[in-house]
Amino acid sequence: MNSVLAASSTNLDFSLAQQLTVIALCALTAFISHMALAVFNDGVRPFMLDFIQGRSTRNATTAVSFGLSAGFIFGLGAPMALSTGVLNPWLVFLPTDILGILSPKKWIAPLLGGAWGAVVVFGLNGANSLAHDLPVDFLTALQQMSTPILFLFTLFPVLAITKQFGRLRGGIAAVVELALVVMTMKVWPDVFPGSIAMAVGVLTLIGFAINKDLTQRKLERAEAAKAVAAGESLPDEKAERNTERNTGKDRGKDGAADDADDPMASLFSASALRLRRYLPLFMLLGAGVCVLAQAHVFGGGEATSFLIAKGDYSEAAQVDFYRAFGFVPLIATTALASGAYGIAGFTFVYPIGYLMPNPFLAAVVGAAVFAIEVLALSAIGRVLGKLPSVRDSSEHLRSAIGDALGLAILFGSLMAANVMGGGLGILIVGGLYLLNESMGRPVVRMAAAPAAVIVGGVLLNILYWLDLFTPIKG
Repeated sequence: MNSVLAASSTNLDFSLAQQLTVIALCALTAFISHMALAVFNDGVRPFMLDFIQGRSTRNATTAVSFGLSAGFIFGLGAPMALSTGVLNPWLVFLPTDILGILSPKKWIAPLLGGAWGAVVVFGLNGANSLAHDLPVDFLTALQQMSTPILFLFTLFPVLAITKQFGRLRGGIAAVVELALVVMTMKVWPDVFPGSIAMAVGVLTLIGFAINKDLTQRKLERAEAAKAVAAGESLPDEKAERNTERNTGKDRGKDGAADDADDPMASLFSASALRLRRYLPLFMLLGAGVCVLAQAHVFGGGEATSFLIAKGDYSEAAQVDFYRAFGFVPLIATTALASGAYGIAGFTFVYPIGYLMPNPFLAAVVGAAVFAIEVLALSAIGRVLGKLPSVRDSSEHLRSAIGDALGLAILFGSLMAANVMGGGLGILIVGGLYLLNESMGRPVVRMAAAPAAVIVGGVLLNILYWLDLFTPIKG
């Protein structure tokens, strides 16, 4: 598998159908954001409840969205798209979050979103061509990130297992994953080496978590049985049940509990009901996202963008499928708590879209997937409440993904800096990254290094025009 993309593979020329898909989807996502039905940024979603209930203004919520999204748009989304030739959710969906919430009128939101989609499909290629014509081609240099991102991303299940279940199990998982990567490279050289290793790692983590929860349940049942046998707490339990029957607080005929005494249950129920009322709109959204993924001009993550650019669609589907497990609990709980869903749902439409044979089938399947997700939100919330270790695994997975990609992006950015300008390039890019850290990270850490490469590339070009720098050949 080639570690670096060919320059020609980063061309951002889109067909008419692809252009219309991006523009239409941006218009739709901006409209949905305006309605406060869904946003892409997980950090913004908890703020949507105050907006929905009128405790926060549109301008204030827009400021929050912009503050939490700008770094990802300009520091990660744009550089990744320009260096891979593949669109990504930070570039496509984060701006429509902002534009949708910002829009003062419902009919203006899709116009703003569609305008952003037009900027993406018509403007990026011009910027891409201009950058490739510069003496210091920092976009081609950014392709150096592909190898560290693809290979270090493989380790995220190992990190999650280590954080949740300790060094011994983490060490064993690391050895197993390394052996699987080596075996894959030797036996199936055309397959992404980390695909099998990631699958085994994620399944192992989930297996550990489920086993822990089941074991804990058995212990609790055993303790309860001992207490009953010893005659402990049984009278209290009977009295409590009698009180519930007498006051009418027991479950009704439909099996639903009285939510009046449980504010969180009441809120979750209201949020789920609100989202279900707009089910046709969510199905349209699912169809659009799945069609965009099927067009193979869009990748759902950092590693996925490089795999899509290389034409490794099945490997990209595997990567995004495993990644989704880290975000299902977060998206489900924040959606139930805030009443705002995720623009990409649980993100399972990404891998499904990559594998669809045509856009028509992708639209049907994407709509069905979103319908199932929205209708199942309440049930998923209840299941997660009964499996605390699985819920914790999700937190550890997300943290591990961030750690692995953070190192990979930083290392890849320094490799890009070396390609651009050798030691001087490393000094500028590394210095900008360290300066961002010392200033309290005005640019989020994940986006700081790619942004530093672009700024460093511009500075090196200026130095070249001032006859103070000679580009490295190669």
